[in-house]
Amino acid sequence: MSDIKEELSAYSLEFNARLAEFFPLTAQPEHRVVEAMKYSVTNGGKRLRPFLVYESAKLFGLDFEESLRTAVALECLHSYSLIHDDLPAMDNDDMRRGKPTCHKAYDEATAILAGDGLLTYAFEILSQEKTHPSAQVRINLIECLSNAAGAFSGMVAGQMLDLYAEKTTEKTSDNLVKHIEEMKTGRLIRYACEAGAILGNAQEEEKNSLINYARKIGIAFQIADDILDVEGNPQLVGKKLNKDSAQGKATFVSLYGLDKAKQMEQDYIAEAKECLEQVFGIKSTTLQNLADFIIYRNY
Repeated sequence: MSDIKEELSAYSLEFNARLAEFFPLTAQPEHRVVEAMKYSVTNGGKRLRPFLVYESAKLFGLDFEESLRTAVALECLHSYSLIHDDLPAMDNDDMRRGKPTCHKAYDEATAILAGDGLLTYAFEILSQEKTHPSAQVRINLIECLSNAAGAFSGMVAGQMLDLYAEKTTEKTSDNLVKHIEEMKTGRLIRYACEAGAILGNAQEEEKNSLINYARKIGIAFQIADDILDVEGNPQLVGKKLNKDSAQGKATFVSLYGLDKAKQMEQDYIAEAKECLEQVFGIKSTTLQNLADFIIYRNY
């Protein structure tokens, strides 16, 4: 476990060192929104999704530089979702990653615009030739991310369904919770692996292997978050805990209890690792180790 933590940490340091170049600032008053964008993107985080892009692309011989811009675009979009998720109209959180949320550090209007700015900037980055010399690859990256983030079967749809489940008087089912989390949390994790496959011109079997792996670790990731919300350390997690139960949210823990939820996350991780082993073998060792990290992390 220490090896994968060190690998993730080393990648994060290199990734974070390059982020500033994507957010040039001037003294112009309108650049307050760029400052807020930069604040949110550089405000810590595990960098799990960029690392997944990098490691998935590395299966096909690509290096850090060749996957960087796609990883940055994904992190921009992910950060937009966190800014909007933290707003008073949504989860109403004051802290994110141990620091004030964007609307607390700036103001609510600036936070909304910063989220909008990061969302659109993600696609601007992907559209540029520096991301990949092939226009078709860039189109595929953009189409895939649009779908993953969108309102039909992506992250926005998952957030809407989460709000519905919170307010409905109907009994929340196992399938509903899985559906919420596969769209809300899991779709961007899935995109990270799909993007690596797209960048690497993967064969169909290779791409499907990465998608199946990503879907399973995505659900396990959310189960782990649900467990941390109940028994995590708020200083390590970086935000207020026990909010899900207070807001009446349906989670894997509320449906199954802690013991069953912990067993479920282990089962999903075992299945995820098997997906990779069958197709990539020893080449996928880092991704398999990352699957274990997802459920044994404390933040």
